[in-house]
Amino acid sequence: MSGTVQDERPDLPGTAGLEVGVTPGPLSGTVRVVVSGEIDFDNATFLSEALLAALFSHRATLLVDLERVTFCDCAGLNTLLTARHAALQAGRSLHITAEGRRVERLLNLTATRSLFT
Repeated sequence: MSGTVQDERPDLPGTAGLEVGVTPGPLSGTVRVVVSGEIDFDNATFLSEALLAALFSHRATLLVDLERVTFCDCAGLNTLLTARHAALQAGRSLHITAEGRRVERLLNLTATRSLFT
């Protein structure tokens, strides 16, 4: 099962849409989650719901591709950390398989990169 969901809220001026695609992963027991757009306070809950749904509906390790993310603030980082914690509690894991410069910088500045490898 795969799919793509978008968060495009016209009622929030200037907010870029967030797109999350979920597909089976390259290995058995994995699911690939591709995130595009901006992750911020306004849409972090949407991303959290998508990550948790992928984690529990597929009962698999999450492989999260953030290469197409153009912005990620502390709310986005908190969402990733919370999803990682939920994965660990469920006996699985969450790995970031690719990230753009902005996400890479955030992970390095906050010394959290090693938590997602």
